[in-house]
Amino acid sequence: MATLLGIDTGGTYTDAVLLDDEKGVIGFGKSLTTQHNLYLGIRSAVESALLDPFPEINLVSLSTTLATNAVVEGQGSPICLLLLGYPPDALHREGLSQALGSDPVVFITGGHTITGGEQMPLDLDAVRQAIITYAGRSAAFAVSGYLGVYNPSHELAVRNLVRELTGLPVTCGHELTSNLNAPRRALTVVLNARLIPLLQQLIQAVQDMLLEKSIHAPLMVVKGDGSLINASVALEYPVETILSGPAASVVGARYLSGIDDVFVADMGGTTTDIAILRAGQSVLNEDGAIIGGWKTMVEAVSVHTYGLGGDSQVTWTKSGDMLLGPVRVVPLSLLAHQYPAVITTLHQQVSQKSVRLHYGQFALRQRPLDVARENLTAFQTMVWEALADGPLALDLLLDSEVTMLKLYALKRLAERGLVIIGGFTPTDAAHVLGYVKEWSLEGAQLGAELLVRQASAFNSEKVMRIRDICLKVMHQMTIQAGRAIVSSALAEGYHLNLNDEDSLGRLLIDQALAGQSDDGTLVKVNLSLCRPLVAIGAPVHTYYPAIAEKLHTRLVIPEHAEIANAIGAVASSVMQTVRAFIKPLGQEIFRVHLPTGIQDFNNIEKAVAYATESAGNLADAHARHAGASAVQIKINRKDQIVDSDNGIDHDGFFLSTEIKAIAIGRPKLACISPKGT
Repeated sequence: MATLLGIDTGGTYTDAVLLDDEKGVIGFGKSLTTQHNLYLGIRSAVESALLDPFPEINLVSLSTTLATNAVVEGQGSPICLLLLGYPPDALHREGLSQALGSDPVVFITGGHTITGGEQMPLDLDAVRQAIITYAGRSAAFAVSGYLGVYNPSHELAVRNLVRELTGLPVTCGHELTSNLNAPRRALTVVLNARLIPLLQQLIQAVQDMLLEKSIHAPLMVVKGDGSLINASVALEYPVETILSGPAASVVGARYLSGIDDVFVADMGGTTTDIAILRAGQSVLNEDGAIIGGWKTMVEAVSVHTYGLGGDSQVTWTKSGDMLLGPVRVVPLSLLAHQYPAVITTLHQQVSQKSVRLHYGQFALRQRPLDVARENLTAFQTMVWEALADGPLALDLLLDSEVTMLKLYALKRLAERGLVIIGGFTPTDAAHVLGYVKEWSLEGAQLGAELLVRQASAFNSEKVMRIRDICLKVMHQMTIQAGRAIVSSALAEGYHLNLNDEDSLGRLLIDQALAGQSDDGTLVKVNLSLCRPLVAIGAPVHTYYPAIAEKLHTRLVIPEHAEIANAIGAVASSVMQTVRAFIKPLGQEIFRVHLPTGIQDFNNIEKAVAYATESAGNLADAHARHAGASAVQIKINRKDQIVDSDNGIDHDGFFLSTEIKAIAIGRPKLACISPKGT
């Protein structure tokens, strides 16, 4: 018998669960995520979950949506990207330039060919100069060598030099993926480097809490494919925790519902994550997860992530239509609950009887500055200092002759995750309508009144009341969440992408979700989701009954749905994969490409035997390093052979062989101390 502690840290809530592997859930807790000090929210949730006295804990496992949220919202720490042997136009492919933003990139001579030979010698002097130049303004370095998957020697040399000169975290492309497509590999490296400080803060907060509680169990982190890795390994490769929360939610949903073939919708404060279970197994996207529009090379659960949650910002399009998300803001009900002075400011804004762009919006610090973020511009410093005493109304913060400069500075601080905006959200609408009674009803009502005025400015012919605007927000949530589910089903079932340009598809789906009266309707649309819908997450009781009704499907909200991610965090295994590639090199020479380097053989079977043994040993070592015990190895071989044109030579022409070694094992558990010792 073992006792497991699962923790899930999301953008809004941190959940904890105490799980007995025989009795199931024996304790759970939920607390607001304290972005300014993650330790506080984690400790509060865990204390609610632990029994008094609590049993000895054998394993602690952590899942999080913080990495996913950071990518979706365009946040992260400043980094420097070193590209070895890349052509300059690589920046304009796969969105690499947009992902970098204002962060520096340095092109350096080097890189390899498809055979693993040097494209050009590595210019170590240029590497040294780049490191010295940008170390003071970067939290981490990202290194990607052209065709580094076939020979990682240049990446390894640069990594060693970064560590020697700076001691800063450094990520190499070959460590994250063995797939081709150099710009997308560079994009994945950028995201990984940018997330390292964020995950460091989270893991340190959990470790501090465990130390305080005298819990000495191993700490694991959920990867995007649903498997587990030791916390120390997660710190090296945080990009693998992208979709950690959604992956844990799929595992948790299966554990709680017991249903094998379902859609799983996990709704939090920031995002909605949708996945499909087939025969009780989550579908993996081996081509790479797509997060916030970025197509990465991270193997993860095939999950579709949308910037839509209970804390999504309510805004208006240029045409006057309501839009929820993709940005998360602090609900006014919560902001007023935590900072009562917000109520006074909202009353003052309502009393003005006018419509101003930033009424009902506030800015506040989200987390403290760290060393990498201290290099602020003058206007960023001005905004940061203005927020020293708590939330400040945006109309006051931006009321000056330099409004646009301060607005840009505020945007940059928000992109770095230092500052967050407070405003009206679906959570506030739910408070006004009486569906939720957690925080300040008065704050939500005042925000709704200001939103009514904004709506009237777009549509002066229709007078709305506070209840009307809140019902409209709830209706818009039904439309957007339902559209997300249908879009995910079309992508998984038919490989169709419902994008913004598909006006007909959007029209038909939105009509089905909105419902139409019979008067004047020329086309009536109904949609049916052909599998049950398992909804998990804190807000789903409020929103998903209406969504399931519009999709004509059975809704399952299992017991403990609000902590499903924390349950999923401790219900998985460790899994590590290593790939080796074998390619012909001239006559009767076969080159084996491994993450550790290259090796040549004069016989294909010798090459296969070496690749199989080496990949298996590496996978086993990686799994044990990641925290596994009783590791089992599975080997898959895939040959690529082109048939002869003459139809006579049945052997065909050998192009390559891929050896994939998969190592799986349960995480090591802390031994239970004998009573009285």
